[in-house]
Amino acid sequence: MAETRKALILHLTAGGEPLVFAVEDTDALATALPGLLGAGSVETLALQDGTSAVVNFSHVVTAHLDVLPAHVTVYGTPRRGPGFGG
Repeated sequence: MAETRKALILHLTAGGEPLVFAVEDTDALATALPGLLGAGSVETLALQDGTSAVVNFSHVVTAHLDVLPAHVTVYGTPRRGPGFGG
C-alpha cells in the first residue's frame, strides 16, 4: 500500500495561487491550525524533507490539510532517488 502524503495548503490575503507545503506532523498541525489562524501567529513548520518554513498566519485567509497525489512535488517534498523504488 502506498504511503499517504499530506500537505498544508495556504491561501494568502494577497491572493494568487495557494502555497503548498509537505509538512511533517499533520495530526498536531490539524489540531493547532484554528488557533494559529485565529491569533495570526508566526509558526515554524517542520517539512518532510527535513527543512522548515516559517509561516506568518496573519497573512493567511484560509488554510487546510489535504492529501497529495504521488506525482506532485511541493515545498518540503523529500527528494527521490533515481530508478525504481528510490
